[in-house]
Amino acid sequence: MLPEYPWPETRRIWIGLEQLGLDHGWTFDHHSWRTLRDGPWYDAVATLSAVAGSTSRMRLGTMVSTPNFRHPAVLAKHVMTIDELSGGRFVLGVGAGAPGPDTLVLGGAELYGRERAGRFAEFVELSDLLLRNRRTTYTGRHFTTVDAHMVPGCVQFPRVPLAVAAAGPLALSVAARYADTWVTIGGTHTPGTQPERESWQLLEKQLRGLIDACQHHGRDPGEVDRLVNVSRIVTEPYSSENRFVDIVGRCRELGFTDVVVNYPRPEGVFAGTEAAFESSVLAASEAFNCPPVASESA
Repeated sequence: MLPEYPWPETRRIWIGLEQLGLDHGWTFDHHSWRTLRDGPWYDAVATLSAVAGSTSRMRLGTMVSTPNFRHPAVLAKHVMTIDELSGGRFVLGVGAGAPGPDTLVLGGAELYGRERAGRFAEFVELSDLLLRNRRTTYTGRHFTTVDAHMVPGCVQFPRVPLAVAAAGPLALSVAARYADTWVTIGGTHTPGTQPERESWQLLEKQLRGLIDACQHHGRDPGEVDRLVNVSRIVTEPYSSENRFVDIVGRCRELGFTDVVVNYPRPEGVFAGTEAAFESSVLAASEAFNCPPVASESA
């Protein structure tokens, strides 16, 4: 769900998603985004704070927060607060951040390669420390925090879950150490533009990379949930119920535990209709024997 609608429409959509029975809902966390830079675009964290008060069951998260314009100490306080507002339903999705406007908005320089990966590793390590502890002091190459107080702490123990987006070896190493859920959108440079056959092959390769990284760090790969956003893997994922059922089935066969699909927009990127979206979700739920769960507000 892109954070582009006025609050009355945003509230209507999110309540409808919970009533549809979805397990979790996410919002892109960018300062501005790609071809939609000149249109309405609201803050993801503030939006999810409001959504937390309008829903009661489904988990909520950022897809994903990045060090491009977020500092872990400030973000962690936001996360702790939303976890309280939601009754312990928040998931912090984090990623390294793509080059572009988000990187430049605070006046910093673009980072590439190991420098960017090193910043991401610090971002996740410090976020983990802040969300686990009531007081944190940290000095790194990219981030410093002095006696940051996190009281009363997260509702969820030992901290809010981390969903770590990772594709390359260095980022997968971070996911293996810290992630409760690993997140992928397939190819990160031009997501959604590869032929579908290549996209599925890439997902298999990334899954093997995650397993290898977990084993390298002495962690059971089965402890990490695996989430894929299929709207960045294939085009028109719910153009028909059968197509969406087939996509979800392929993800399941590969070993993914969670499938995310972008909410339809009237035109442009992620274009589609609410009717097609809802019927496809219901068809997949029935096909895989996971019927939607009615929300308390339904």
